[in-house]
Amino acid sequence: MDLNLLRKHIKKYVKEIEEDREKHIKDMAERKDRRLFYQSWTKERILKMGEEELYNYLARLWAMLIWGNKHYVVEKILKEHGLKTVRNELADLVWGKAPIESRWDRFRGNIKGMGPAMMSEILCHVHPNECMLWNRRAYVGLNYLGVKGLPRYNYQMKGAKYKELSTIAQKIGAQLKNYGIEAPDLLVVDYFIWDELQVEDNLSQIHSKPIKGKVEKAVELKDAETANFIHNEVRDKLADIGRWLGFMSYVEIKVAEGSKVDTVWEATIGNMGRVIYVFEVQTKGSTDSLILNLLKSLNNPAVQGVVAVSDAGQIEKIKKHAANVGDLSKKLKYWDYTEVLQIHEALEAVNESINTLGLVPQGF
Repeated sequence: MDLNLLRKHIKKYVKEIEEDREKHIKDMAERKDRRLFYQSWTKERILKMGEEELYNYLARLWAMLIWGNKHYVVEKILKEHGLKTVRNELADLVWGKAPIESRWDRFRGNIKGMGPAMMSEILCHVHPNECMLWNRRAYVGLNYLGVKGLPRYNYQMKGAKYKELSTIAQKIGAQLKNYGIEAPDLLVVDYFIWDELQVEDNLSQIHSKPIKGKVEKAVELKDAETANFIHNEVRDKLADIGRWLGFMSYVEIKVAEGSKVDTVWEATIGNMGRVIYVFEVQTKGSTDSLILNLLKSLNNPAVQGVVAVSDAGQIEKIKKHAANVGDLSKKLKYWDYTEVLQIHEALEAVNESINTLGLVPQGF
């Protein structure tokens, strides 16, 4: 981490606080309010929360700003896991006795629909001296400071990495304290990163394509656990993209006896019927199985397109296998999974910005 660059921005931050003391007081009050709210949810209280209380607990998160309909996110989590499981895992993440890296990995492995941004925000509010808030803005800020080995995508954020980054954030907090910033916990560090380290060039480059020669290793070369995380993250983000584009989106949809596809986008066109697009994500396993699932999905006349999503190397293998498979070769499209993740980030930023305006109320 470039300490000289950090100190330069801290000095600027201190000057801005002195010039607008009212804003600083307001920010401090907001931080205190958020801490008190989440810290009031003890382990016992979390274990007793109802569905509406879970909604109120999650809806306040900044990470939820990307969703105009926050009920959709909470309902999806509950449908996938059930209230009891979500309560138990959330209580363990926030108040468990195991090291944070173990609790983090357990939660990530057991609960879908709550990624690092939501998890870290909750932890930061409850344990602001130990746990940082990790999101796209934190990535941009730490990258600007020259921190190496940052997790570019959610599947790369494992518990050990989260603990490592929280330690780095604590060092930033120590520097803030040296320059007279009052009580610089990691929520204060987050405000500093947001206000001072969102450098324009850095922020715009987050959505750029990888530099030639620095692309990710093929998915198939990763360990089985990581490949599974990538598969689930890409599957779920395909569903998010579809929903943001106005489709009804579903994951793990049965297309025939014994066959499921990863993600489906569906739209109804007036009274004329449905249009469906099918996506299969390949990170490991049989290419023949992927092709068979997509071929079966084409038996539905509403399916207008099928897409294989994988890394560049496996896409070439899929193309060779599909070349002689009748109608499939004519309709099959290919999408690199890194592009899916980049597009999701871009649309996430757009939705966050629009939803911050509050143009559409939540309703009932």
